[in-house]
Amino acid sequence: MQGYSYVIQRRVYLFTTYFLLLLGATVMILPFLWMISTAVKPANEVLIMPPKWIPSHFEWSNFVKAWNAAPFGRYFLNSFFIAIATTVSEVVTTIFAAYAFAKMDFFGKKPLFLAFLGTMMIPGEMLLVPNFILMTRLHWIDTYYALIIPWITSVFGIFLLRQFFMTIPDDLWDAARIDGCGRLRFLWRIMVPLSRPGITSVALFKFIGSWNAFLWVLIMTNNPNMRTVPVGLSFFRSDVGTDYELLMSASFMAMLPILILFFVAQKQFIQGIARSGLK
Repeated sequence: MQGYSYVIQRRVYLFTTYFLLLLGATVMILPFLWMISTAVKPANEVLIMPPKWIPSHFEWSNFVKAWNAAPFGRYFLNSFFIAIATTVSEVVTTIFAAYAFAKMDFFGKKPLFLAFLGTMMIPGEMLLVPNFILMTRLHWIDTYYALIIPWITSVFGIFLLRQFFMTIPDDLWDAARIDGCGRLRFLWRIMVPLSRPGITSVALFKFIGSWNAFLWVLIMTNNPNMRTVPVGLSFFRSDVGTDYELLMSASFMAMLPILILFFVAQKQFIQGIARSGLK
């Protein structure tokens, strides 16, 4: 009888778990489905009530109109260049800093690391004005320097990779030192290959953050040739209204690189998050 009761409880637990997961997944994916639906709708079906999820006919020309409405070729080029430059820079600086905090002993290591973590508590909006003043005095407005240099490292990336490095046994360093291996060689020949999932997670987070950056790019650029895709999407909003079907078409094109990158690096990304202890 107790076994039968256990089976019933187990089935109720599984049903509740899967129901809540399915409900959460539905809530999360609805905006994405609405974006795709709107991207291929005729203009007169975008705001009708009740909403039509499947349009009367698919308006594929919306993608062509959205692409030609603004210099999106230039916007995509800028976004790719800035995202790749900041990602590569952050991965390199983060590897050195995370290795120092995880595997090296030096004076003030713990207080310095706590101070690093403390900077994560500062809202980014508080730094906008001082950073803008600094960029202005450096005459970096409307330059790639302003869009890349301030973002070549991040505390979160250092913290994430440090957690990953700490899962690698110290015995490896002892064995490598006996064989005459130096710190730098040990880092690049042993630690980096073993930490590929963690490094992939840091790179993916950075690329997505740089690709979606809006406010900083908007403040730092006046020249349309320096702007990126997220800023370019604002072209479809004006005082007379918003071209939702074109905005959603352009938004879908802007999401494609992120989706492709995530699916390509999905396995490494999940391993990196799981082994670093961030769940």
